[in-house]
Amino acid sequence: MLAKRVIPCLDVKDGKVVKGVNFVNIQDVGDPVQCAIEYNRQGADEIVFLDITATHERRGTMADVVFRTAENVFIPLTVGGGIRTPDDFRELLKAGADKVSVNSAAVYGPEIISEAAYRFGSQCVVVAIDAKCVGTEENPDSPRYGKKKYHVYTEGGRKDAGLDAVEWARKAEELGAGEILLTSMDTDGTKAGFDHDMLQAVCEVVRIPVIASGGGGSLDSFVEVFKKTDADAALAASVFHYGEYVVDDVKQAMRGGGIPVRIQ
Repeated sequence: MLAKRVIPCLDVKDGKVVKGVNFVNIQDVGDPVQCAIEYNRQGADEIVFLDITATHERRGTMADVVFRTAENVFIPLTVGGGIRTPDDFRELLKAGADKVSVNSAAVYGPEIISEAAYRFGSQCVVVAIDAKCVGTEENPDSPRYGKKKYHVYTEGGRKDAGLDAVEWARKAEELGAGEILLTSMDTDGTKAGFDHDMLQAVCEVVRIPVIASGGGGSLDSFVEVFKKTDADAALAASVFHYGEYVVDDVKQAMRGGGIPVRIQ
């Protein structure tokens, strides 16, 4: 079995790392480059930067953050936020990103996935999905009839796109995505544990890696997400940003729980 990955996430707003709860109550945490350097030292497998209020006017700032990080950090770096065209992929890859994450633009124009995969390779195309439970599937023809139903949200979690999250993940893979970054808006920032039901629902319909996001809190939560789902990686922010655990704490707990993991 391949080693499971532990990925700190750095939400960036106006050049600073921030964190909120359920996508609101945003607070400053620190400098993104210094945070990334520290997580690299702690043994993170990858780093994710998400520019949560990105516009084209601020794209230069984010490219500069990526460039300075890539000079100092030598693990894979994924960057997302405000990606609207394949040229945005190109700019961030040139700055030093290894992968680029696209969310809202892919929902509104799915062809960006296939175009970016064609130009740069599927391995660097990550489709981020922010999803929330909206009730129970009532369509008897659906394979998830009677189970929880999840919708995709766009624009930083502010708008219900009306898309079924599980079906959207399946389509994203068909279009050429190389990885799914799946965030539960219901558990985001709560540190109450990952959304196992939603994660496994997506894992069962795709063959590409799925990153679990939203709810990482106790050390047990990181062990449980790999025991109860087929997720390939766990992403977290709050527990690392506020010094509750370092990356190695999580990895040691995973190893103790029988989860294959790389430890420095």
